[in-house]
Amino acid sequence: MRLKTKLVIAISALVVAVASALSLVYLDQLLEATIHQSYESNLLVAREVRYALQLALETGLKDRVVHPDDLNGLRTLAAEAVRSNEALLAMLSAVNRYSPTVYDINIGDSADHILLTTGATPEDMPLPTRPSFERLLHGGAWTLLRVSLGPPQVYELVLPIDRNGQPFVSVHVGVRTSLLRAQYAPWIRAAISLMGLSLVTALLAALVLSNLALRPMEKLSERLDYWTKQERGGLTGVAGGKPAERNDDAVARVSSKIEQIGQRMRTVEDIYTTLKENVDHVLGNLQDGLMLFAADGHVVLATETAAKMLERSQGELLGQSAEEIFATDEALDMTIRTAWKSGQRLTREEVTGRNGRRYAVSLEFIQNDPSGESSGRGLGALLKLHDPESVEAIESELEISRRLSAIGRLTAGVGHEVKNPINAIVVHLELLRNRMGSGQDGALRHLNVIQTEIQRLDRVVQTLADFSRPVEIHLAEQDLRRLVDDVVLLTGSQCAQSGVQVEWVAPERAVMVKVDGDLIKQALLNVTLNGAQAMPGGGKLTLEVSESEKKAVIRVRDEGAGIPPQMLEKVFDLYFTTKKDGSGIGLAMTYRILQFHQGEVHVQSEVGRGTEFEMRIPLSFADRGRQSTPVEETAEV
Repeated sequence: MRLKTKLVIAISALVVAVASALSLVYLDQLLEATIHQSYESNLLVAREVRYALQLALETGLKDRVVHPDDLNGLRTLAAEAVRSNEALLAMLSAVNRYSPTVYDINIGDSADHILLTTGATPEDMPLPTRPSFERLLHGGAWTLLRVSLGPPQVYELVLPIDRNGQPFVSVHVGVRTSLLRAQYAPWIRAAISLMGLSLVTALLAALVLSNLALRPMEKLSERLDYWTKQERGGLTGVAGGKPAERNDDAVARVSSKIEQIGQRMRTVEDIYTTLKENVDHVLGNLQDGLMLFAADGHVVLATETAAKMLERSQGELLGQSAEEIFATDEALDMTIRTAWKSGQRLTREEVTGRNGRRYAVSLEFIQNDPSGESSGRGLGALLKLHDPESVEAIESELEISRRLSAIGRLTAGVGHEVKNPINAIVVHLELLRNRMGSGQDGALRHLNVIQTEIQRLDRVVQTLADFSRPVEIHLAEQDLRRLVDDVVLLTGSQCAQSGVQVEWVAPERAVMVKVDGDLIKQALLNVTLNGAQAMPGGGKLTLEVSESEKKAVIRVRDEGAGIPPQMLEKVFDLYFTTKKDGSGIGLAMTYRILQFHQGEVHVQSEVGRGTEFEMRIPLSFADRGRQSTPVEETAEV
């Protein structure tokens, strides 16, 4: 059923109900008023008849004598007085003729027999039994309708005349319901006509109101047509890939169009969310800090790198003005603030930042003029902070990676080429030992030395082969605290023998990472043992796990002699070592393992005070903050 039809029916039913209720109330009041008016007029008639009856009795019984106990004689005298009084007879005739509702008038005696009547019942007969008119007077609307619209009935009003406190005669005025109905029938017809008129008016009003109510829907539908027009190559009114059917119901059409717009908005929202995530990912990986200012000078976009360079959080930067952000007297703030106020652009202006680092600052104003020749702030500005030192550090890491890669390729080739000659030399050396007798001890001693050195060379070649061989990585969600705890247990006895005290600092909640547990343990073991061996006389070795910038951080600090500044750049080089019995492979392997996990390792050292290694591994955001069941993934690097 169409909405317009529903509205017409609902409004019509409402108006009809209200009109019917009002009509019934009006009819009830009308009937009550009619009954009260009839009662008052008939009561007045009864009182006038009673007064005339009293005069007739006084006149007829004057000078007449009868014994007080002779009731029949008294009744006979009263009947003669009543029936012979011309005034009383004239009044009864006039009332019976001109009263609109009086059916008859009866005068009865104390025995309820008729003394005088205007009706069809003979005199001296018992009075007819009739209901009291007061029943109609106190009855409800339903009673009045039922009596007035039912078969004709006669109700009566009774006014008695007493003698010495005892009933003597009485006046009975009969009122017929058909006469009452004839009196208020025109009013009932008017009420019914009013109800019919109300019904017709309600139908017309419902039709008009429904059209008026749905007119905004039509306009809204026309407005929505603009947004639901299909672009070139599509179909107009397509929902779910199928053509939309024509619907004459305005609300149904609007609902369908809103659903289409909702689907498009959800699609656009998904695209926007994906695009925003991609943009945030790209901006988060930028090494340069970017800040975008609106025309009013407030920040609308700030990358995490920019916030880190300014030693502020992204939330603090967003919404602030350039004057509020760069308000100090430091070189960086003064340079940017001066350029901002003057509206002059900056191109890689090198200044010193708040943390003492050098930054290359670029400030570009977005102009209304496409040519870019107009001055001033225009539509906004883009500030770029470039950190040359960070770029140099990245280039250094890349250089180390390239060197390790080159060394790996070189060692793989050298190991393959050297392995075969070494095996041949070992075989022939053993043959030579068998041919020489036991008497040539000097020559055998030299052969043993040669064999020992060849075995050492073989171990070196095997180490080179192991370092350059592809590593199979099994990734799994793991709590980094447990991995560090295992390493502490493994190195505990060795550290205790050397007088090294291990301090293990861990956060309360889990630090979830997706790593190969064995490889990470190996990397930690290499760094931990290096720290313990750097303190031959004992000391404190601190291991600490924390979270920073979406990464898990492991710090290993010792109190050893430290590493000279000129050697810091070489600590991760293959075969570089400062220990007499060191192989120079442990830290290189640690660096390589962190690369496998998209991590990084840094070293800081101060001669005489100790060394700190910092390893960073990306956090597992899917299960961050809770322990999860390891799900292994296999990759070959």
